[in-house]
Amino acid sequence: MNTAQTVQDGPLCEALRPESAALLVIDMQNDFCAPGGYIDKVMGKDVNAAAGICDNLSRLLRAARSHKVPVLWIGADYSHDRIPASMLRKLRQRGITAVCCEPGTWGADWFCVSPERGEPVVIKHNYSGFSGTQLEQELRARNVETLVLTGVQTQICVESTAREGHSLGFTCVVPKDAVASHTANLHEASLMNMQFLFGEVCTTQDVVSAWSQAPSPISSN
Repeated sequence: MNTAQTVQDGPLCEALRPESAALLVIDMQNDFCAPGGYIDKVMGKDVNAAAGICDNLSRLLRAARSHKVPVLWIGADYSHDRIPASMLRKLRQRGITAVCCEPGTWGADWFCVSPERGEPVVIKHNYSGFSGTQLEQELRARNVETLVLTGVQTQICVESTAREGHSLGFTCVVPKDAVASHTANLHEASLMNMQFLFGEVCTTQDVVSAWSQAPSPISSN
């Protein structure tokens, strides 16, 4: 599959300007990513792909922090009294009573990466990071125009956030090697779909290169 647009392409490089971009880290929590978590034990899905993106996420985090690109963390709390009735209905159809990313539990803890002090954490009760949260307000307050979306699951929460971000006018950039899914063919299909209509698909190296080529941020000291 050839969905990626390289950083040498002018429009992508322009979209990734550090002063107008933000890095979103979506659902990198034990219940989604770790052996023994909800996706593994309750849903019976393979979580190995999530560990495979940790190195690239760490690279992106280092690059974002070095170039003063805002990092925003999106986490889930799918407590049954907080999710929409439509989500609860699907759980009941499957006979699922377990809670995904229940607050205060190991399952809700971050997996392989974690926020630094001052980086906003937005907790969602739906698949889109924008639905019922302060994410848009956090981004507008920072004059963000471009979202670099990372994390899991590609075809669910990443794509749902990209779709809504696109509808709100944000340029959405998805590094294909910094998102993952428990189902490989849905991961690939989602990348194709996002490239087709909702944003740009590239690589971690493309994003890091774009930020590295930008002028060094002026120190506040």
